[in-house]
Amino acid sequence: MTSWLSPYVGYEWAWFIWTLIDILLIAFPVMLMVALIIYADRKIWAAMALRRGPNVVGPIGILQSFADALKVFLQETIIPSGANKGLFVLAPMVTFTVALVVWAVVPFQADLVLSNINVGLLYVLAASSLGVYGIILAGWSSNSKYPFFSAIRAAAQMVSYEVAIGFVLISVVMWAGTFNLAGIVEAQRGLYGFINGFGFNPLLFPMAVVFFISSLAETQRAPFDLTEAESELVAGYQTEYSSMSFALYWLGEYANVILMCVLNATLFWGGYLPPFDWAPLYAVPGLVWLFLKMCVFFFLFSWVKATVPRYRYDQLMRLGWKVFLPLSLVFVFLVSGYLMLVRVGVPA
Repeated sequence: MTSWLSPYVGYEWAWFIWTLIDILLIAFPVMLMVALIIYADRKIWAAMALRRGPNVVGPIGILQSFADALKVFLQETIIPSGANKGLFVLAPMVTFTVALVVWAVVPFQADLVLSNINVGLLYVLAASSLGVYGIILAGWSSNSKYPFFSAIRAAAQMVSYEVAIGFVLISVVMWAGTFNLAGIVEAQRGLYGFINGFGFNPLLFPMAVVFFISSLAETQRAPFDLTEAESELVAGYQTEYSSMSFALYWLGEYANVILMCVLNATLFWGGYLPPFDWAPLYAVPGLVWLFLKMCVFFFLFSWVKATVPRYRYDQLMRLGWKVFLPLSLVFVFLVSGYLMLVRVGVPA
């Protein structure tokens, strides 16, 4: 498309225009998906608690998320008098922006990715780790004890589980032989000759479970929502926020949840590939398969939140440092040893 437009406006402007269009084609559906996923979240919780959930605004309540967004948009933005106003306003923007930039390297189909870079997985790690800054800035700049306590918790929690996630991803990278996300998906094709997905590999299935649970901790979802523990911290780092500032955190949180669902599907369960390596299944577009897998993981996220009680903070840290970190290190050793024997070989 760039070559089609470049004779009229020049190559640089043509590249800029089409890149901007590609970004909007990703950002707008993600924002729409956030609204629908919030509705789905509430309906799943309601079903598990034998309630109806949203059912008044629009058909079967489907417009409830848009009504909530309008209500938040029309509210007054209040900045506490003792807050650091610049950082207070900047913090939700950081969280919202970081939640979107990671989507640049997610492969939606074999030939459908905004930036198909060779170090896509490293980009995901680097960009997603910046999300903690939005929480820390909010906690500190609010000049209130509850947001500050929440920020301290968030920093410790996210660092703890990112260490375990890093070792989990080392196992995936060694098996796939690439940091490119599309390459990792293609490496999952034809496992045992008929199935697609590292999750069906006995050496990588435990890492898929660890990554899923760590995803809950990274996105502050129950049972790891200690940063927003209403029984202790009111609303955590969001306590002093209102109006669109609060909405940006709202959007960023659910965009991160959707992203983690997609990454679970991409890294361990075949991404845009069908579950079975059977020719008729490839007639379904890869985008559809990725969306269906994302919905399955989101249902699991909601299921956990609706049924599992919140951890104590010492339990959360013990799980990250004393269980997941040693476990992921052991599997790095096992995977690397297995690959040395099978792919490289050892002298007799």
